[in-house]
Amino acid sequence: MENAAIAAVFEEMAELLEFRGENPFRIRAYQNGAKTIRDLDESVTAILKDPDRDLSSIPGIGKTLLEKTETLVSTGSLPQLEKLRQEIPEVVIQMARIPGLGAKKAAKLQKELSIESLGDLRAACHEDQISKLKGFGNKTQQAILDGLAIAEAAAERIYWSQGDQLAKSITKHMQLCETINRMSWAGSYRRGRETVGDLDLLVVAENRDAVMDHFEAYPERSTTILRGDTKISIRVGKAFQVDMRLVDEGQFGAALQYFTGSQAHNIHTRRIAKEKGLKINEYGVFSLEDDSLVAGTTEEEVYAAIGLPWIAPELREDRNEFKWSAENSLPELVELADICGDLHMHTTATDGTATLREMADAAIERGLTYIAITDHSQRVSMARGLDATRLREQWQMIDEIRSEYEGRLTILKGIECDILEAGGMDLPDDCLEEADWVLASIHYGQKQPRDQITERLLGAIENPCVTCIAHPTGRLINRRPPYEVDMESVMQAAKQHGKALELNANPARLDLNEVHLAAAKRLCIPVIISTDAHSVEGMDVMQYGIKQARRGGLTCQDIGNTRSWNDLKEMLQTA
Repeated sequence: MENAAIAAVFEEMAELLEFRGENPFRIRAYQNGAKTIRDLDESVTAILKDPDRDLSSIPGIGKTLLEKTETLVSTGSLPQLEKLRQEIPEVVIQMARIPGLGAKKAAKLQKELSIESLGDLRAACHEDQISKLKGFGNKTQQAILDGLAIAEAAAERIYWSQGDQLAKSITKHMQLCETINRMSWAGSYRRGRETVGDLDLLVVAENRDAVMDHFEAYPERSTTILRGDTKISIRVGKAFQVDMRLVDEGQFGAALQYFTGSQAHNIHTRRIAKEKGLKINEYGVFSLEDDSLVAGTTEEEVYAAIGLPWIAPELREDRNEFKWSAENSLPELVELADICGDLHMHTTATDGTATLREMADAAIERGLTYIAITDHSQRVSMARGLDATRLREQWQMIDEIRSEYEGRLTILKGIECDILEAGGMDLPDDCLEEADWVLASIHYGQKQPRDQITERLLGAIENPCVTCIAHPTGRLINRRPPYEVDMESVMQAAKQHGKALELNANPARLDLNEVHLAAAKRLCIPVIISTDAHSVEGMDVMQYGIKQARRGGLTCQDIGNTRSWNDLKEMLQTA
C-alpha cells in the first residue's frame, strides 16, 4: 500500500471523527500521522517489512497509528473507518460544507429526504421539498440552493499554474493603486503547492480604504464576501476566493511569514521561539519577558530573531528545512535560468502542433542549448505514433538540419517509447540503439495490478537503450490518480542501472511529486525536468516543473538538464 493511500485513510478518519465531535487530541493524532506518512520519502510498507526498523520511532506515528498502519498494509482496509463511513455518509459531510447549513441540519436533511448526492439535494430544492420541513423554510432552501454551486466549485482546488495566472493578473491590477507601498502573495500559492484552494495577498498601504476599493474594482470580481478594517475577501468567477490583508510596515515580514505557512512549519517556528524566550505571531517576534517587539519588518529579521536563516517558501512544510538549517546546509534551490535543455517534446510528426524547426527555433528563443525530439512510438495509435521506419525518417531529417543550428542548438534524436502492456518496449532494440535519448513511458494498461505495472517499469529500466522514465506514476492531478506501482523498487532500479527519472512539468502532471523528488535526491538519481511540449507555447511550462523541484529540495546538482549535453551524457554513462 502506497504512503499516499495510507495518509488518505488517516485524513478521512480525522475528518469523520471531527464531524462526530470526538476528542480533538485524537483527531490531531490522525492528522499528524497522515502528514508524517505523506511526507516520508521512503515506503512505509518497506519500513514495516524491515526487522531492524520501527515505524513508531518516527515522530507523529505512535503505537495506535502503528497498529492501524499494519492493519492497512496487511488487509487493505481499516474496520474503524468502515464503521464511521456507515455512521456518517459522505454526502452529509459534503452538505455540511454548504455555507450556513451545518452538520446537524445536513444530517437531518439526509435522513428525512434520503439524500444520496448533492444532485439529490439540488433536486429537493427545485421540488420545494426542503422548505416544507420543520426548522427550514423558504429562506433556508434558497440559501442552500445558492450555496450549492459555491460548495461544489470551492471544493475543487485549481492547478498552481492557474493560480499563478490569476495572481499575476491581480498583481497587475493592484500595481495601478498608487497608495500601495509593499505587497506580496502568501499561502500555499507562495509555497508552490501543486494545487491551491484560494489566494492570499498582503499589502502595506497609506490609504486602506482606497486599496480595498481598488481591490473590489478588479474586473473579474463576481462578489465581495466580506470587508472589514484590515481584511477583504472577494470571489473571482463562480467560487474562487481571494483574500487581501492590510498590515503595518513594521509587521509585514511577520505577517508574510505567518500567512505563507504551512501550519506545521509555523508550529515548529513557534516552538523554537519559545525555547529562546520569544513568541512569534503574525504581528512580529516579541520577548516573553516584557512583550517588547524584537523583529517583524522583514522575513529575514523574523527568522534571524529565532536563530534561523531565511527559508525558501517552497521548503516550509516541516520536512527537512529545520534539520538543514541546524546543519547550515539549506539547499540552493534550482532556478529556471539553470535549465540548459528540454528532453521531452512532440512535433507534427505525431500529435504536436509545431514542426521540428519551429520547436528548435522556440528553444533558442528560450535560451536552451539542446533539445530532444521525442515523438510517440507506434503503440500510441491515436497520436499517429511512429514505427521504426517513420522514426528513422525523422532522425534523418534531424541529421540534415543539424548543421543549420550548429553553435546555437544541439538537436537530439529521441523517442517517447511506450512500455507495452505485456512488458517490453514498443520498438526493437536495434532501432532504439540509434537514438541519442530514449524516454520509456506507460500510456496503456494503467489499471493493471501493482506487481505488473512495477515489472513493466523495471524491465524498461534494465533495458540498456532506455535513458529515462517519463512521468513515472502516470497521474493527472484532480483527474486521474497515479497507477499502483512500487516506487521504492523503481527508484532502487534506476539508481542501480544509472537511469534518470523525469519530472514532467506539465501542470496537470507534475510527475514526479515532491516526496518522490526528495527520495530521488536522497538516492542520487538524476532528475530530468521536461515540458512534454506539444506546441511552441507548451515549452513555457518548464517554470512549473522548477517550482515542483524546489519543493522537493532539488538543486542544480540533482537535475541532469542543468548540465551541458556533453556533461549530462557523460554523467549517465558513468552512473
